[in-house]
Amino acid sequence: MAAEWAKRPWWMNLILLFCLYMTFIYVPFDLFLKPVAADEEVWFGFTLHGWWAKATEPLHWLIYAAGAYGFWQMKRWMWPWAAVYTAQVALAMLLWNIIDPRGAGWIAGSIAAAVFLVPTVALMRSRSAFGSN
Repeated sequence: MAAEWAKRPWWMNLILLFCLYMTFIYVPFDLFLKPVAADEEVWFGFTLHGWWAKATEPLHWLIYAAGAYGFWQMKRWMWPWAAVYTAQVALAMLLWNIIDPRGAGWIAGSIAAAVFLVPTVALMRSRSAFGSN
């Protein structure tokens, strides 16, 4: 089992664990147990509420499941798509903080975006790690 985790850098293992958590714990809870009235999904910085959020949750589920599988197997198609998705999250963090009334503004959004740009750059630079399949 240790050899399986040694296939990828520690930070990529953290992303894999996050994808597994989202795939098997959070998104199923969100989809099946969270009331529609309380449901929210953020896409490109815009928050969807209620049934619009519920309708898009399966897409988030698919993305995280693909990420979990792709990181576990170190699939070639993960590069550059993992970085593209992470870059979209960085952009969404910036936009959400500017657009949403609950956001903290462009400074906080810029800081949040910068945090997500770190794994984006790391993923963009890790092409060779995904080349084994």
